[in-house]
Amino acid sequence: MKNKEPIMDKEKQAASWHWKIQQWKLKFQLMDDEIVFIKRLLDSNAFKDNIPNLFERLQDFKTRLQLIDKRNAAVRAQISLHENNLGSELNVGDNSIGADDIKKSNSLQLKVDECQGDYQDLKSEIFNYTGSLLI
Repeated sequence: MKNKEPIMDKEKQAASWHWKIQQWKLKFQLMDDEIVFIKRLLDSNAFKDNIPNLFERLQDFKTRLQLIDKRNAAVRAQISLHENNLGSELNVGDNSIGADDIKKSNSLQLKVDECQGDYQDLKSEIFNYTGSLLI
C-alpha cells in the first residue's frame, strides 16, 4: 500500500495560503519599520567624533540598506502577483492548488527567507558597529 499525503480541500488550502502570504507581508512590514529607524540612526549626529572611516562605513551601510529595500520591493511584487494568481485559481471550480503554484510558493518562501536573513545580518553588523560609537 502506497503512502499518500492527504489532499486538503480547497477551503483549507486557501486558508493555509492566505495565512502564509500574510506572514510574508508582516515580515516585510516589520523590516520596513526597522529600516526607517536604522536610516535615521545612520543619518543622525549621534556618533562620537574622530572615528576613523566613520563616514565611509555609514555610507556603505546606507547603500546596502538601499539594495535590500530594492530587493524587498521586487519580492513583494512577486508575492502580490502570486497572491492574485492564487485568488483567481481558487475561484475556479478546481478542487486543489496545482503543482506549479506549490513550486512558486516554495520559491517565494526561499526568497523571503533570504531577504530576511540578509537584512538580519546587515542589521546586526550595523548595530554591532554603531553601538559602541554612540555619544
